Amino acid sequence: MTMAVIGFIGLGHMGGPMSANLVQAGHVVRGFDLGAEALEAARANGVTPVASAAEAAAGAEAVITMLPGGKQLLDCYEQLLPAAEPGALLVDSSTVDVADARAAHALAGSSGFGSLDAPVSGGTAGAEAGTLTFMVGGSEEHFHRAEALLEPMARKVIHCGGPGHGQVTKMCNNLILGASMIAVGEAFVLGERLGLSNQALYDVASISTGQCWALTTNCPVPDLVESSRANHDYEPGFAAALMLKDLRLAESAARQSGTDAALGQLATELYQRFNDEGGGGYDFGAIIRSIRERSDQLTAERPEPTG
Repeated sequence: MTMAVIGFIGLGHMGGPMSANLVQAGHVVRGFDLGAEALEAARANGVTPVASAAEAAAGAEAVITMLPGGKQLLDCYEQLLPAAEPGALLVDSSTVDVADARAAHALAGSSGFGSLDAPVSGGTAGAEAGTLTFMVGGSEEHFHRAEALLEPMARKVIHCGGPGHGQVTKMCNNLILGASMIAVGEAFVLGERLGLSNQALYDVASISTGQCWALTTNCPVPDLVESSRANHDYEPGFAAALMLKDLRLAESAARQSGTDAALGQLATELYQRFNDEGGGGYDFGAIIRSIRERSDQLTAERPEPTG
């Protein structure tokens, strides 16, 4: 894509660095966010701050949204659609319910605009490095229009199917991720309590059948994997509160589709408990702390053996 004017709505931990990468690629980015600090940070990265979603959309060839939830997305579309340039492409990278994603497609279509749902994987580190994976739902025509636009922010841009299928892919992927992080945490705590070193378990599991991203990229035990947030006191790359949000979306979709997703439901319950304990602001790998604490409680409550 040659230089384009892009509206970017939602300039937080993900949208801020994503919009900065578009500026670095030579695009003119007009950004809006409700937070003054986010707007100022975006300005420092070359984004032109504007006063509303409608102003961000006016005159833009494409409008990207990165918002907290489906209600905010639909409210935003109601504001920006009357102001958007005829022929503009609308790309939503928020993580929302499939029904809300399809409602956004319908709103865009009824106003004559092409649209895509394009949630991402890769967390804040991927947003900053421009190495996100975009899971894209919508028509092939609109996907091909968006590929070059998304490339400065991405390592991979994958067309997953029709409207809403980007969101379906995201929730299924994060169901796997959330459940696997719990399993990795439980395995390390079990090994520790039986006298096994964390290094020995990692050395075997990382090259054996237990290998997974939660182990080899974001291991919840410090000093085993350079990229792990555990090395930084679980400062979030992907916050536990966001994992809970995504697991709730997967649980809702499973219920609506009649899918037996018992493990996903249990993972949702465990992340809910961790969030209730105050863990929501930490990286989702910090759930290992909850596993350790509850294991200690089980030991303390266990009756002493009698002769």
